[in-house]
Amino acid sequence: MKAKRSERLVDMTHYLLEHPFDIISLTYFAELYQAAKSSISEDLNIIKERFVRLGIGDLETFVGATGGVRYIPTVDSEQQHRLIAELVEELDGSERLLPGGFVYLSDVLGQPKWLNHIGRVIASQYMGEAVDTVMTVATSGIPIAQSVARFLNVPFTIVTRDPKVTEGSTVSVNYVSGSDHTRVEKMELAKRSLAEGSKVVVVDDFVRSGGTIEGMRALLDEFNATLIGTTVVVENIVGKSSVSANYRSLIQISDVDEQQHTIHVKLGDFFDA
Repeated sequence: MKAKRSERLVDMTHYLLEHPFDIISLTYFAELYQAAKSSISEDLNIIKERFVRLGIGDLETFVGATGGVRYIPTVDSEQQHRLIAELVEELDGSERLLPGGFVYLSDVLGQPKWLNHIGRVIASQYMGEAVDTVMTVATSGIPIAQSVARFLNVPFTIVTRDPKVTEGSTVSVNYVSGSDHTRVEKMELAKRSLAEGSKVVVVDDFVRSGGTIEGMRALLDEFNATLIGTTVVVENIVGKSSVSANYRSLIQISDVDEQQHTIHVKLGDFFDA
């Protein structure tokens, strides 16, 4: 049955949003909706204009016999700032401080709304890069990696501290952990999880001393992989003499009240010009 134009617009918009970076031929849409390619092109122009106006992405077109279109799910800088500012408001002044300078974030990272916002913002930073995979460490970073990978339309890779026998042979590295830099820990990655020479984006939920991130960097060296960039959601900068230049953070903890277990946060250096 031939679809009405209004129906096509809704269906095509939904399809594009669910298939970021996939090149979709005009022939596919034309046959699906029993419409001329010229009509499909006009529909796509309407969708493109709306996406750009809303700041949620762009449509890239390919001409020729095999021409088509693909959705690039970018978020403009103004919207990025607004989305993370909402998260700052959610976290600021809340009772989240844990022993050892850690911060409770599981409730936030368990909400699809925040994961969607965080994934879109981080992924927007790497839209122009040829990313092969998004890497994080188990377990708290997994939801973030999954969200970022979804918007980049690439797999995500999980580094573990307790490998399972089902993962097969692994590569392991030792790294220095803890704010006092005296504790040595080990992380591992299954050899089949990461192809040699991959281009990788590293993400994590929380950074205090940066030891975990340095461990993942060391693992990437073992695979001759290229680190495209590193982004963390929350960084605790209380007591630090300077902010690390090895990663960018969406949010920074600027002050803590140990008696009340509360934190005060601000936008991170992700938004620095």
